[in-house]
Amino acid sequence: MRIRDICLAGALMFGLGMPTAFADALKIGFMNTFSGPGGALGGEQYDGFMLGIELAGSKLGGREVEVVKVDDQLKPDVARQLVDRLLKRDKVDIVVGITFSNILLTVAGPVTEAGKILVSTNAGPSPLAGAQCNPSLFVISYENGQAHSAVGEYLNRQGAKKVITLVPNYQAGKDALAGFKSTFKGEVVQELYSSLQQLDFTTELTAIRNAKPDAFWAFMPGGLGVALVKQVAEAKLQDVVPFYSSFTVDELSLPAVGDAALGALSPYPWSPELDNPANKKFVAAFKAKYGRTPSLGAMQGYDAAQLIESAVKATGGKIDRDVLIAGMREASFASPRGGFRFNNNHFPIQDWYMRVVEKGSDGGLRIVNKAKVFENLEDRFHQDCKMK
Repeated sequence: MRIRDICLAGALMFGLGMPTAFADALKIGFMNTFSGPGGALGGEQYDGFMLGIELAGSKLGGREVEVVKVDDQLKPDVARQLVDRLLKRDKVDIVVGITFSNILLTVAGPVTEAGKILVSTNAGPSPLAGAQCNPSLFVISYENGQAHSAVGEYLNRQGAKKVITLVPNYQAGKDALAGFKSTFKGEVVQELYSSLQQLDFTTELTAIRNAKPDAFWAFMPGGLGVALVKQVAEAKLQDVVPFYSSFTVDELSLPAVGDAALGALSPYPWSPELDNPANKKFVAAFKAKYGRTPSLGAMQGYDAAQLIESAVKATGGKIDRDVLIAGMREASFASPRGGFRFNNNHFPIQDWYMRVVEKGSDGGLRIVNKAKVFENLEDRFHQDCKMK
């Protein structure tokens, strides 16, 4: 297995005529955000993906693997340049990765129109789950709104009637709010929006405190979520308004958040404590290799490697786009999340849990499953997809 780690500035130094080693290898371009507030999310997905390759014998489906790692810097224009280089110069067979939906919406067209396969390890924008679904696109994670619909349903069960919401003002934030509102039966009395670079939420938290709704729900990924949770704790907002979030506190961010996360509730389709053989194998291997508990992003990266491994194996090691797509649709691998299969739109059908941060008997923080909210949940948009 060969890995090339290239940033855009360095990539421009390589000539187009540069010889490529491993001509017969399966070539994978791993694009993600590795810098800035969201960089840790991309790194976690990459670590899970590389672990999946390692556990498959450092090959996928018996083929040697060459991975070209690139940082989109959370900039659509940079992502477009990088994906063009991956396709035209590096001649990758598959593009994997992508945390943020605005990046996926930028590169999905160029990748699939070039006749290549795109596997998203995190981003799942609703347009690509519905009318814009694509036979060459597979989302290993979820449709953006699914997690948030689980929070809406959970709040119904808690009897909440009036809620204030806070999301970043981009595609995934809009999908998150739409997903939440698709199940929440009460009233969203105020919708607050932030930028993807915002780290100070004083104004928003003051408004929430003054309004005193039944609950406050937020979707804040990566470093944004760390900042928000700390500020909620510092303001003692939970003494006035119960706080719920999505993808704001997980195993990756918990050490940075610390006790400020106690009691935080978040929806997930997986957790490290799920009791099945595939999950036990994954969690043990990840801890052994990286010295930490894996997060959801790590599991999704791992499953992306398993997906490709199972599809290439089904072809007998041949790299044929149509045959690979057929193999991927079957998703014939054991996911750590347990039951998992693709819907007609190549988005997952899976269970969803509400998880809570608490202190264990050793005094350390942990995130545990509190309740199963949905079983075999399908996204709301698959019926708009013309694929069967």
